[in-house]
Amino acid sequence: MDVNQESLKLHYEMQGKIEVVSRKPIQTREDLSLVYTPGVAEPCRAIAADYEKSFALTRRSNLVAVITDGSAVLGLGNIGPAAGMPVMEGKCVLFKEFAGVDAFPICVDTQDTDKLVETIYLISKSFGGINLEDISAPRCFEVERRLKERCDIPVFHDDQHGTAIVVAAAMRNAMKVTGKQMGQMKIVINGAGAAGIAIGKLLISMGFGNIVLCDINGILCEGDESLNAEQQEIARISNCGHERGSLADAMKGADAFVGVSRPNLVSPEMVASMNRGIVFAMANPTPEIMPDEAKKAGAAVVGTGRSDFPNQINNVLVFPGIFKGALAVRAREITSEMQIRAVEALAAQVKEQELNPENILPSALEKSIADAVAQAVADEARKQGIARI
Repeated sequence: MDVNQESLKLHYEMQGKIEVVSRKPIQTREDLSLVYTPGVAEPCRAIAADYEKSFALTRRSNLVAVITDGSAVLGLGNIGPAAGMPVMEGKCVLFKEFAGVDAFPICVDTQDTDKLVETIYLISKSFGGINLEDISAPRCFEVERRLKERCDIPVFHDDQHGTAIVVAAAMRNAMKVTGKQMGQMKIVINGAGAAGIAIGKLLISMGFGNIVLCDINGILCEGDESLNAEQQEIARISNCGHERGSLADAMKGADAFVGVSRPNLVSPEMVASMNRGIVFAMANPTPEIMPDEAKKAGAAVVGTGRSDFPNQINNVLVFPGIFKGALAVRAREITSEMQIRAVEALAAQVKEQELNPENILPSALEKSIADAVAQAVADEARKQGIARI
């Protein structure tokens, strides 16, 4: 099957993958009076008197905005907000199908950081959570930070944190398969943008070991004035050995490789230089190295972002459950501790006796995963005292 052409055909046929459905049928004059005028005035008055009731008296409590400016859509780059709409719609479908969470796509026609932040903030009272999507680095870091400071609902950049959580869960289970030890690993991340930096921060905070990031210029090292602010921050807490050089240099003796970069950047010789390496080549649609080549070169465990190979490392295992859990307790934010609990819950979905080199994560189609992640996230929110119910 030519998935691209089949998908195009589907989109022409469907003319949109989501729709708005009324939760209250209108069959009588009384029905009309209850859902609209005059009866609707009463919930309006109740919310005006008590803002918190906006979550109890509207769909807001189960509604997420999926927002992009179209500046970094999939592997397509800066294609603009209208062209990003099919991805945002698809994300909304996944929210509903896997977690029962309603989601609405919003494509904002500006790439000015101030305007984007202001626009999202101004519409935030319509939603229970904000899922930022496909916003280019380094702007995405500032957008998320400023929105988290201003909004009273969870703001979550899935390209950063969703990716980091699923990678960390996959890494935990790959370690069990290979017998590698927590705290003693050298993990090389290629791609020092939104996903790569977030993965690095999470793996460091969880104590995986020495994390070394690379970009197009090679290894990130503290003191390099060519790095942007986010790269400088991660450089200060990574690369414990102060290594310099190329990606090939970084991979020598490494225990794991995580690719969130470009196709065909990793050679079999680079994999062979690793220490029985765990290779997560996640560039889409073509990974940094194809799985068969990585295995032939000596990789112990291989994962990709694709569904046609074992060990698909996909954000759909994360974001539906993260938001379902946060919305369930009306958490004010999604903290790093909640993310770590999500990692643990996701990793635990593959039982110890089921773990093997081709089974380190559950299938992206297992809808029960969202409930497990949601429960862990909700429990941690209550523990931290940021749950409002």
